Amino acid sequence: MKKFILRTVVTLICCFLIVLAFALWPTSTPPLNADQHALDNPELVQKGRYLATLGDCAACHTQSGSALYAGGAAIQSPIGGIYPPNITPDKENGIGEYTLDDFARAMRNGIRKDGITLYPAMPYPSYSRLSDDDITALYAYFRYGVEANATPNKPTDIIWPLSTRWPLAIWRKLFAPEAVAFDAARYHDAKIAQGAYIVEGLGHCGTCHTPRDFTLKEQGLDNSSPTYLAGGQVIDGWFVPSLLNNAEGLKHYSAEDIVATLRTGRTAKHVVIGSPMNDVVINSSSMWNVDDLEAVAAYLKSLPESKSEATAPVAAVSQESDQALNEKARMAFAYQKSCSYCHESNGQGEADIFPALAGNNTVLAPNPQSVIRIILDGYDVPTIDSKQIPMRMPHFRDRLSDKEIADIVNYIRGSWGNQASTVTPEQVKQIRLEHK
Repeated sequence: MKKFILRTVVTLICCFLIVLAFALWPTSTPPLNADQHALDNPELVQKGRYLATLGDCAACHTQSGSALYAGGAAIQSPIGGIYPPNITPDKENGIGEYTLDDFARAMRNGIRKDGITLYPAMPYPSYSRLSDDDITALYAYFRYGVEANATPNKPTDIIWPLSTRWPLAIWRKLFAPEAVAFDAARYHDAKIAQGAYIVEGLGHCGTCHTPRDFTLKEQGLDNSSPTYLAGGQVIDGWFVPSLLNNAEGLKHYSAEDIVATLRTGRTAKHVVIGSPMNDVVINSSSMWNVDDLEAVAAYLKSLPESKSEATAPVAAVSQESDQALNEKARMAFAYQKSCSYCHESNGQGEADIFPALAGNNTVLAPNPQSVIRIILDGYDVPTIDSKQIPMRMPHFRDRLSDKEIADIVNYIRGSWGNQASTVTPEQVKQIRLEHK
């Protein structure tokens, strides 16, 4: 028994040392080919400014009311709060001591200047495909186009031992791809390839819109994976929809609708839903140039018309009992009383003012989280264009019971051709309690 225990202990120690060596073994990355003396070129800095907007870098690295890029508010991960760092050119607290190669390693490989692995809240798996030219332009902007700020970085809220960084290197080496050049030849059309480079790369759309497995790894990083952009995550209490061309995705969106959604947050029949996407529109996509908007739309409309596995349609019933008919009548009454004034009895809404509920991807989402939250707490649609009418969905938290909200949700998820799974008052109650 003593020998067995000794062998077990020695084996465990050896395994630990092997894993530790794997984690700490340095990652080799090639240097970038760039003229270091020309990085302060105004045109290059301006290009980097636009690319930083395209990637919505400020969303994570700027806290509300603080200096631009001086560090962000907490990102709530499954293991605790992560505070994005100061990325101004301050030499003590920012990236002022980073060389171009240091910056490229952080962007593409998730490795800080000191060799420590970044938390994958930084979407370096997507940024791994950025070109040398774009990395150089971004570096030029953050070095010469951003004002240095000495705001100290905040430690994470992650408890020990999960807060130790060396296991992150194992995650990075196992799940984050090494930087490889973006292959435009994979796409049959140059416009689609341009959109793919944005969506799969700097736009990092898959970071939110692609489901993750138990290791928190994205299940796909490009459209070679059938689950890429299939939706399914819940972020800040909002269900992230599919961007595939299915009913709970972009099936009812034309390319022009996608452009309008990214530019203004709304179309004649649809609006952006959820505070995370609101922020993307306000601080990023509303400022993209038209060529990039159209390229992204072309790419998204080129994706397959697959059906999400998470969809659970309502089964058709040929003959309904009196009880079922009474339930339908009750649900219809609840809808007519609280919703039809804006969204119409036929669920078509009013063009450019109230979004349609028929064919609405938020209504049809396999997870009803977002539609329940909107009814509970209301919602402000972003107003980008001065010609747009401000839109506010009123809240019904204090006016409707869990049962009444469930009735409304079930009615709109099963009417006007919509087919989605039913919800229960218990589900509404849980979301009500989670988001007081």
